[in-house]
Amino acid sequence: MDKTLKMSLLFDFYGPLLTQRQQTIYQLYFDDDLSLGEIADQLKISRQAVFDVLKRSGLSLEAFEKKLQLVAKHQIQQALLNEAYEQFVQLRDLLNDNDFVNPGFLEEIQNKIRHILSDS
Repeated sequence: MDKTLKMSLLFDFYGPLLTQRQQTIYQLYFDDDLSLGEIADQLKISRQAVFDVLKRSGLSLEAFEKKLQLVAKHQIQQALLNEAYEQFVQLRDLLNDNDFVNPGFLEEIQNKIRHILSDS
């Protein structure tokens, strides 16, 4: 997984556990795509201070994940849900071919699964 994507995902799960200052600097760097110098100028601190906060924040986020495993569990759940969705679509197609079940019922289930997937 790309480092930036990984850190963004960790921040989504554990960001509120960081200090407000860490959250601000982290969001400016990763979300707003500002450079260390731009963040330093905006916050009136040194580039080294920005770098140190980002480094400590990243280590904290990784430590949270190592202990809690929320991101790993989420990724496993997403993979299983995607697999179940694909299997449901195959089953729906088989049942629809045989006029065995009301297609509206199957479509309702499919829409619920699709909604869960889009919210995750």
